[in-house]
Amino acid sequence: MAKIIKFKEKAPAPPDNLICSKPWEFRWADWESKHFVQMLRDQSDRLEKQREEIRAKGDKGIRPLPPHFVLKGGMAYTIQSVYAHRMSEAKMRDVYYLAGLIDCMINRTNALLRTDLIRDMYRKVMTLKSILNMNWYGSLDRVFLPLDAVYYDDSEYKASLAGATTMKALYRTIREGTDEMFDILSLEYVFYTPKRGG
Repeated sequence: MAKIIKFKEKAPAPPDNLICSKPWEFRWADWESKHFVQMLRDQSDRLEKQREEIRAKGDKGIRPLPPHFVLKGGMAYTIQSVYAHRMSEAKMRDVYYLAGLIDCMINRTNALLRTDLIRDMYRKVMTLKSILNMNWYGSLDRVFLPLDAVYYDDSEYKASLAGATTMKALYRTIREGTDEMFDILSLEYVFYTPKRGG
């Protein structure tokens, strides 16, 4: 007698705009944009649900985007490099650490950086930029991606940077801070890439 063979049920196909889901979720945008867009995960879920409903109806109507951040200026170069290294979490974290080093040199206060020790940080930045094949151009007023205050307290990070008394402590503080930011961005946000061909 024939045996009944149970086949595994097929997993549902991923949405057609999903590029990768881990460590950060990247999706193709289906609207015209030259910039990456960062959106809270619950807002993205709502948008994707609306997108599926519209597609099911055969409608091509344009809907307003939920609240989001458009990543321009220094943030554009940060997200482009994170995206370029999306297949390696370690490299993505290194990109964000490099952003932390640059942010520290440009936007933060620490007495060590008013001495010749800043040369050590400058060398570290140049080495990482070369390894990761990345650069920032134009305004560097902001290289970190935005984080809602409910998820991250920037004033605490700023105070811990100011309080570091050795370069080793400063590097450790930057690494810990950027790793925490990286994890929050991974858990709480979805990133939409500029439209294909747009």
